[in-house]
Amino acid sequence: MSKHKILLDTDIGTDMDDAVCLVYLLSHPDCDLLGITTVTGEATKRAMLASAICKHVSRDIPIYPGAENPLVVLKQQLAQQAACLPRWKHKASFPAGEAVEFMRKTIRKYPGEVTLLTIAPLTNIGLLFSVDPEIPRLLRGLVMMCGRFFEPIPDGYGPLEWNAIGDPHATAIVYRSGVRIHRSVGLDVTAKVYMPADEFRRTFRNVKVMEPVLDFAEIWFKDWPGSTFHDPLAAATIFEPGLVTFQKGMVDVDLKDSASQGLTRWTATDSGPHEIGSEVDKENYFIHFMTVIGGKNRT
Repeated sequence: MSKHKILLDTDIGTDMDDAVCLVYLLSHPDCDLLGITTVTGEATKRAMLASAICKHVSRDIPIYPGAENPLVVLKQQLAQQAACLPRWKHKASFPAGEAVEFMRKTIRKYPGEVTLLTIAPLTNIGLLFSVDPEIPRLLRGLVMMCGRFFEPIPDGYGPLEWNAIGDPHATAIVYRSGVRIHRSVGLDVTAKVYMPADEFRRTFRNVKVMEPVLDFAEIWFKDWPGSTFHDPLAAATIFEPGLVTFQKGMVDVDLKDSASQGLTRWTATDSGPHEIGSEVDKENYFIHFMTVIGGKNRT
C-alpha cells in the first residue's frame, strides 16, 4: 500500500496540539508529508517552530509561511511558543508569499492523491480554492479540525470553534467547495481526547520525538491545565478512519450575525457533501497515538 500524501496547514505556536499533530505525522510510517504551510499572526515564527520539530527528527520538509491576516478581521496575532526557539535548531528564513502557490502546484503534481489536512483558521485554504477553483476536485480528500456540530460538549467551551471563526469567510469558501471527501472533526468530538498537564509530562518525558513539544507545552500549561488532542485526532482519521464515527450531511457557515460569524450549522442528510465526526473511540485513539510515536501506554 502506498503512503498517504499529505499537505499540512497549521497555526502551530499557540495551542500545543498542532505541535503534537506534527510529531504524529512525522512518526507515522504511512505518512508522506509533502509540505507544511503556516497561517495567522507571526506565520514565519510558526514556520520556525515547525522547522524545529522537523530538524529534531532529522526530516527536511518544505515549509512555507502563509497568510497572517484573515480575509476580514484578525483574531490571532502571536505565536507564543516561539519563545522556545532559541533552545532548538531551526531554519530562520523561508520562501515568502509562496504558500498558496506551493499547495496549488503540489496538488496539481499529484492529482487525486493528496489529502489536505487543515488544523488552523482557513485563510490559506480559502485563498487556494479561490485562486484555483479546480483544486478541490483534484484532492484525494480534505480533512479538517474545524467546527462544532453536536451536543453535549465538555464545560468551558462555547458554541463557536476557533478554526471556524478565525476566518469565517474563508471557512464558508471551504465548506462550499466540491471536494470528493470533505471531512470535519469538530470540537464536540476532539474535546473528548484530553490529557491533564501532569499526565502529559509523565507520559511523554522519555519519548525522544516529543522533546521539543514538551518544551513548547510549558508555555501552554501556564494558562491551561492540560492538552486536548484536537488536531492529532483529526490527523489520525486519515490513517485509521474507524477511530471516529462520521455522518453525512450539509454544513452551513453563519456570516450574517456579527456575534456568531463562523458558527457551523449542521443538517444530517445522506445526500450531503460533508462528513462530520460524531463519536470517538477515545481508548483506542490513545493506544494508536502512542504506538505511532513510539511511546508506552499511558500511566
